[in-house]
Amino acid sequence: MTAPVFVVDRLDGMGPEFVLDGPEGRHAVSVKRLRPGEEVVLTDGRGRWTEGVVKAAEGKDRLIVTDLGALQEEAPATPRITVVQALPKGDRGELAVETMTEVGVDAIVPWAAARCITQWKGERGAKALAKWRATAREAGKQSRRVRFPEVADGATAKQVAALLAEADFAAVLHESGDAPLATAELPAAGDIVLVVGPEGGVSPEELALFTEAGAGAYRLGHSVLRTSTAGTAAAALLLGRTGRWS
Repeated sequence: MTAPVFVVDRLDGMGPEFVLDGPEGRHAVSVKRLRPGEEVVLTDGRGRWTEGVVKAAEGKDRLIVTDLGALQEEAPATPRITVVQALPKGDRGELAVETMTEVGVDAIVPWAAARCITQWKGERGAKALAKWRATAREAGKQSRRVRFPEVADGATAKQVAALLAEADFAAVLHESGDAPLATAELPAAGDIVLVVGPEGGVSPEELALFTEAGAGAYRLGHSVLRTSTAGTAAAALLLGRTGRWS
């Protein structure tokens, strides 16, 4: 899919023409500078999408789209890959969400690990979560996805353990791991859940909790990655090995 992607609230009941306005229309007209005859994709970000052709651009924020095709739906990918991401410092959280979205992760779970310097509390936490979700939406559009990753509410270690217990394959990136993730036996379907710890690492108590839930400790390689890049690197490895990139 090569046409630029724009998000709309509803795809049902569209007539022969559709007016893309608001922030999405402004981006199409003033940033993308789309012109008549160019193709676009309209999606709800949850797998449903349709194609259309630009008929006209009006002002700075209205794009008239015509020749709308049949409504289509992209099935959820399998195996489903969820990354539990410990909260990084500063804007590295958004960087992690952006790159994981681009490579194809299906769900991201923010995790307030014991050794996280950053903690989401109150209004500050709500704003940070909103930024992660907005980043996933924008990165989904940029990477021409029509099914954007879910960004869950922040999780505790116990909630992460419950998620791991239900997975078909559960892994924690940890320096104590004897087995490389590159040789792990992966399921052909179901749920893969990967835990990425904070810069200070997963604590012994957390590792014991996750191991009890059925997760194995794995390593990526000999170098040490930042928490904001480890999830993307590991997800790319898993996407290649499961055939989702084939």
